[in-house]
Amino acid sequence: MLNIKADFPVLNRLFGGDAGEPGMALHYLDSAATTQKPLSVIETMDRFYRESYGTVRRGVYRLSEKATAEYENTRKKVAKLLNAASEKEIVYTSGTTQSINLVAYSYGRKFLKPGDEILLSTIEHHANIVPWQLITEMTGAVIKVIPVDDTGTLILSEYAKLLTERTRIVAVNHVSNALGTINPVKEMIRMARQANHFNPQDPTRRGAVVLIDGAQSVSHMKVDVRDLDADFYAFSGHKMFGPTGIGILYGKSAILESMPPYQGGGDMIERVTFARTTYQKPPHRFEAGTPAIVEVVGLGAALDYLAHLGLDRIAAHENALLQYGTRLLSEIPELRLIGTAPHKASILSFTLEGVHPHDIGTLLDEEGIAIRAGHHCAQPTMDRFGVPATARASLGPYNDTADLDALAAGLRKIIEVFR
Repeated sequence: MLNIKADFPVLNRLFGGDAGEPGMALHYLDSAATTQKPLSVIETMDRFYRESYGTVRRGVYRLSEKATAEYENTRKKVAKLLNAASEKEIVYTSGTTQSINLVAYSYGRKFLKPGDEILLSTIEHHANIVPWQLITEMTGAVIKVIPVDDTGTLILSEYAKLLTERTRIVAVNHVSNALGTINPVKEMIRMARQANHFNPQDPTRRGAVVLIDGAQSVSHMKVDVRDLDADFYAFSGHKMFGPTGIGILYGKSAILESMPPYQGGGDMIERVTFARTTYQKPPHRFEAGTPAIVEVVGLGAALDYLAHLGLDRIAAHENALLQYGTRLLSEIPELRLIGTAPHKASILSFTLEGVHPHDIGTLLDEEGIAIRAGHHCAQPTMDRFGVPATARASLGPYNDTADLDALAAGLRKIIEVFR
């Protein structure tokens, strides 16, 4: 088991002490929303502001050139993390949401036609639903939905039926943020490749283009985009120990080359006249304006931290905690686990009989336990399971069994209050 709480300043503070009373330790169980930051990331960003800050990709002076080198080095680290063929396949965005919007508004708006079909799953985050709805309004394409069974597992036989000669895009999450389900994305991509139509960006290749929302996966398991054969893969820095405001879109080179710019401005151009503008090659074609320089550097430090821990060790640690937590919560008769797929990441969503999830979250906070309560930006998922909301405990590598023991004890205390 990992023992790394000492690396995270916020987890070494006491909270809630008043009038001389001792505070409480924080049991942070909301990593699916955002992860805490290790000292190495905080210090790297602070040091960069103090010693190395300057504009990137534009200055000819040494400070700018040093900043640019660090900024672009993170791109190489991301390519290594994903096993991308080149750092030129790595586009900086503000987060998973912008990454998906970029694909929808650039690729989707260019290639989708009336009657074309986009396949989404029932258990998508809103960020992988709403952009596609907006694009269907512009293009006349339609959305079809892949159902899930009562455990929260995608029904592949139904997915196979939905794949037709009209399927142009498949966009699914790797891991459900609301349930923890790990989707069989490699098999789904293989199946999408067999869809009976010619891809518009590459007439020599059959099959739909596939986007994977990896917001909940990249800090919990190894991801190899070439092994998956993913066309696009999107994730956010803040869910993997990095800062907010920086995300990644991986895209295959040939597909990125076929896509028009998503936004216009500085640094994404080759030449501007009032008559015509020509654009840079990817990835810079999609990176208009002054970027989130320090956030990119912070993401690089987070990737170094992940590499130090090792994704295999993280996965083993979190799986052991998931099994332990599942056993603990299953012993509470009033508790219903929502999402019991056989292949799950470290997320425990649940309801308590007679207690609203928001009350669960508020009362647990009084015990120093931080969880998420609500629909988790996944209202169609809530609708599928017949609940307005759930309480969600989501684990990270800094968690331990004591956090889950505190959660179970806090839930039993809440049950007594409402009895």
